Amino acid sequence: MFILMVVIFVLGYTAIALEHPLKIDKAASALFIGTATWVAYIFGAFDIFTQGLSPAWNEFIASTPGHEATHEGMIEFIVENQIIHHIGEIGEILFFLLGAMTIVEIIDQHEGFKSITDSIKTTNKVKLLWVISIITFFMSAALDNLTTTIVMVALLRKLIEDKKTRWFFASMIVLAANAGGAWSPIGDVTTIMLWIGGQVSTIAIITKVFLPSLVCMVIPLLLLSFTQKGSVTRPTIDTSEGITTTAKERNLMLIMGVLGLLFVPVFKTVTHLPPYMGMLLSLSILWITTEILHKKKEEENKLTVNTILQKVDVPTVLFFLGILSAVAALQSAGQLDIMAQFLDANLGGLDNNMGVFAIDMVIGVLSSVVDNVPLVAGSMGMYPIADPGAVGYMANFVQDGVFWEFLAYTAGTGGSMLIIGSAAGVAAMGLEKIDFIWYLKRISLLALLGYVAGAIVYYLQYLLLV
Repeated sequence: MFILMVVIFVLGYTAIALEHPLKIDKAASALFIGTATWVAYIFGAFDIFTQGLSPAWNEFIASTPGHEATHEGMIEFIVENQIIHHIGEIGEILFFLLGAMTIVEIIDQHEGFKSITDSIKTTNKVKLLWVISIITFFMSAALDNLTTTIVMVALLRKLIEDKKTRWFFASMIVLAANAGGAWSPIGDVTTIMLWIGGQVSTIAIITKVFLPSLVCMVIPLLLLSFTQKGSVTRPTIDTSEGITTTAKERNLMLIMGVLGLLFVPVFKTVTHLPPYMGMLLSLSILWITTEILHKKKEEENKLTVNTILQKVDVPTVLFFLGILSAVAALQSAGQLDIMAQFLDANLGGLDNNMGVFAIDMVIGVLSSVVDNVPLVAGSMGMYPIADPGAVGYMANFVQDGVFWEFLAYTAGTGGSMLIIGSAAGVAAMGLEKIDFIWYLKRISLLALLGYVAGAIVYYLQYLLLV
């Protein structure tokens, strides 16, 4: 069963990667492996535990010597201890994501982003490329890279008519969104996970990862600036459909929504409550505001949150539920612990700083093939947070240690090397029908150069601050 769990995970992940050819939604595959791995785990619990493969069980037995190591006791441990423990951690991330996605959808449905599109006047390709990339870079830090990509790709359709030109811009949006999300605690699912898990803090990740992330975006942007010549042709926009929101409502929703998202780190710092509670508080205030705004309007012109919630991407939430559940099973059973030992033995080991950097770099490259969410979740399971007073190589694993900060950068930006390597890339690919081979030929090398350049900057920054 121990091996079967890995087989289920690998096969399920293959189905996720081949979502389009198989025509099976990745959320369905993720939910399957998220439950099937736990089924295999509980049926194989006796063998797994008696062979000492599960660190969670070994720690539990050591801390509760009176507990009987019977088959019934092992099942009770999985059901009453492990599942409850992991579902609490997973629930924090899912509620956070659901709240954030709803807030962004409220802004979008109220056309709050229209003020941004109206302010972009240039048609020069290079200037527009820089403007779009910079807006994306900073917007993704506040809103998250997935929703920012969706908004910015929709914006491109109002700015650029030619499909292939839009592909270059959309690809740069993916790179900028992933880079922008890497230095913010709420900019990417992986940084959210590290932030909620206590591996990084708000101020540290912003100050230490911002410059490498900026370089990761600027290098491809500079190279594309030499190849993109001339001006873009703007499409003819159909204005026959009336706008149901006023300028005041659009601006109010944009300002309140962005401030609500930015409020979350402040909320966590002040109250010490989980971040998802701050996100739900912001959502509730925005919800109440929309109810007041629309209470006197006719029914067909109302933009109620009840209606907007139907547009929220629920399959994405279920996808993360399945993936995180599967990773939790592998962490509990012990496969991730074995993987950590393998990386330690083959990448220089964690008893030296180069080994730490090498492992993070490999995780970043892998994230271009395998989704970065389970990679980061796996890393969090493989390497525990060290005590604040840790010295020597263990100091790399304290909160805001070099391993966690560099992991935020590599996992966040490494996925840009392939169009399917990140949620932002998959979104852009789906919206603009970007060809995988086209992206591989024209963008992947640029993304790799940016990734390596940002990593070098982080390493030099690390040497200066040691």
